[in-house]
Amino acid sequence: MGDFMIEAELQRKFREDGVVYLPQALSAATLSLALTAYDWSLAHPGPGAGLLPDDGGGEFYQDLANPEALVAYAPLLACVEFKQILQNLFQHPQVWFMYEQVFTKRGGRTRRTPWHQDASYLPVAGEDLAVMWISFDPVDYDHALEFVPGSHRGVLYDGASFDPADDTAPLYGGDLMPRLPDIQAQRDQWPIVSWATVPGDVVIFHPGVLHGGAQTAPNQVRRTLSLRFFGADAIVAHRPSRRQPVARGEGTPQKAQHPLTRMRSAPEGEPFRDPEFPLL
Repeated sequence: MGDFMIEAELQRKFREDGVVYLPQALSAATLSLALTAYDWSLAHPGPGAGLLPDDGGGEFYQDLANPEALVAYAPLLACVEFKQILQNLFQHPQVWFMYEQVFTKRGGRTRRTPWHQDASYLPVAGEDLAVMWISFDPVDYDHALEFVPGSHRGVLYDGASFDPADDTAPLYGGDLMPRLPDIQAQRDQWPIVSWATVPGDVVIFHPGVLHGGAQTAPNQVRRTLSLRFFGADAIVAHRPSRRQPVARGEGTPQKAQHPLTRMRSAPEGEPFRDPEFPLL
């Protein structure tokens, strides 16, 4: 009964808040496989690899949705923790892996990650969507990723263009989506939450949740692996037609197309499915 109550509470918090913190959710073996997958991504940059704009003198590198990662990440995705956690949160046996995203912040001071919603960039909607945030370095409270709980049930804002001069500068522009609010300038008006983490901890959030932060200080290194998953209720949702803000590309052009790319042209409202998305 106790375990059931714990699971029920996590389900409730994920549905209502859109973000949950799971201390030591990953075994040492799974964490090791996660680091191996992360290192593979650094050694095999995909089409989306590059440096994000930064004004602090440090390096803010990312890569995401590498088509080759769908196979390379298979040993990590086979770890039982992912399936168990997500089946519990979704309350459904079917869970698919969408794509990976890796971040490295190092060198000098790096900027805060601007407040944004991942859903603004993704052609998908639904309740059964989850981002697993895994850091390979201890993160104290002052440098942690921050969230506005419940914001996944509110307005879907325009994406952040990651302009160093203006964190709310819109990605798409126009009247299709409202501009991001300046949360950082109005912190006392938002119910912001965050957690200090150590390797093995996992923060899971819905891609519609407003989040940002995770700046680094000089000589600090931040290595993060973000895994994106979806469940049975996920549907195709069209976004304005514009490239995502991945800067100064370092990726290698590849012929393979990621299924996420194909979903961008799929009929709106249809089930978000592609045979190449791995089923856990």
